[in-house]
Amino acid sequence: MSAAPGAVRAVVVGGGVSGLAAAHRLVQLGADVEVLEASGRTGGVLQRGEVGGVVVDLGAESVLARRPEAVELVRAAGLGADLVHPATASASVRSRGALHRLPAGTVMGVPGSAEQVAGLLEPADVERVRAEEDLPAPPLEHDVAVADYVAGRVGRAVVDHLVEPLLGGVYAGHADRLSLRATVPALWEHARRGGSLLAAVRAAAAARPAAAGPVFAGVAGGVARLPGALVASLRARGARVSTGAPVTALERGAAGGWRVSTPAGTRTADVVVLAVPAPAAAALLRAAVPAAAAELAAVETASMVIAALAVPAAELEGLTGSGVLVPPVEGAAAGLRVKALTLSANKWDWVAGQRADVRVLRVSLGRAGEDEALRADDADVLRWAAADASALLGRELHPVDAAVARWVDALPQYAVGHRERVGRLRAAVAAAGGLALAGSALDGVGVPACVAAATRAAEEVLTARAGAAA
Repeated sequence: MSAAPGAVRAVVVGGGVSGLAAAHRLVQLGADVEVLEASGRTGGVLQRGEVGGVVVDLGAESVLARRPEAVELVRAAGLGADLVHPATASASVRSRGALHRLPAGTVMGVPGSAEQVAGLLEPADVERVRAEEDLPAPPLEHDVAVADYVAGRVGRAVVDHLVEPLLGGVYAGHADRLSLRATVPALWEHARRGGSLLAAVRAAAAARPAAAGPVFAGVAGGVARLPGALVASLRARGARVSTGAPVTALERGAAGGWRVSTPAGTRTADVVVLAVPAPAAAALLRAAVPAAAAELAAVETASMVIAALAVPAAELEGLTGSGVLVPPVEGAAAGLRVKALTLSANKWDWVAGQRADVRVLRVSLGRAGEDEALRADDADVLRWAAADASALLGRELHPVDAAVARWVDALPQYAVGHRERVGRLRAAVAAAGGLALAGSALDGVGVPACVAAATRAAEEVLTARAGAAA
């Protein structure tokens, strides 16, 4: 099956999940689509590998199930029967030199009561939380850093020991710099109204329907199966997907539309969707849409490293829960480099079922402004990961196999004012005509947010094209 004669010619730059989702929607809307991916594979940060005979995701391993976009795309790609949910989502956090279960019912680590953090924080910090409901709580008028708002309400210890490790897990960033509005919109909406933060968290927990289902979902065999399934679906519907095809220039065509250049030649397109990381998008737009390029160039990024360690199952015997988070203050005090570890076989039944004698740990290193792990060779990364995991779990681990994945500039940092920046960026791109943006630099770094932004880009660029032709 192919696009109808005279269909809008669309080029999608970038073959990560954002680009493939945009292509999927463009094909649905009848466009003639080509996807150009610079690297030798599609999928972006969705990648899997085999470690010790066990296949695991080496990038994103789950999607937020309470947003529909990613789950619907998994189903559309033919993987609906393989949707699964974590066997456990009960994680621990290191605090005061020991492991504590993460309190349930928080909003990005912010508790609804002082009792939830008793034992986890120092007694004086627990009392600081308790005092929050007696503080004046006027409405917040402007976006601020997450730490500024949360510390002002419940104290710095909540930021350091709870909010920071959770934000670090999602954005690999720091609460002192990340935008409240962009990264924790539920807290932002409350802050705009004013009132007690503890009361707001309790109300949010009470409002969650009991039958809402699991928060997260995965795919048996790995979320990284999704890109391959999308590529197969796109090709079956007549779209072209090329790897090893870096776009080197983006220029206005002589008769409207766009000229998209690669080392192998130039394509002409009626519309283009850019679905590449912010630095790459800024470079491509520098000449054609300088205002957009300037906004993108100002988006800082963070890199991270995943070390997957296969260890004898007996060495992890008796451990429960999905993993451990390490706040920066705890890591600095104990000389730990890792920011989190996941007990993959505990979390996912499909991982546990592959081998009974081997278990895989996923260890994460790297936050914004930190590049030690990124620059280190694999041997050092694996040595650090094994040593830190042993210290955190209180037992000596002896990996029998390991793998390292580096995600360079993979996580955009949503600084204060990010939403306003995205508004200016989208306006500049829309004014250029026949052009739209997708990707994690816009509305969220999770797969559902990226799918939503990609779908919006595809629909908006075709709607604008139709309006210009009318």
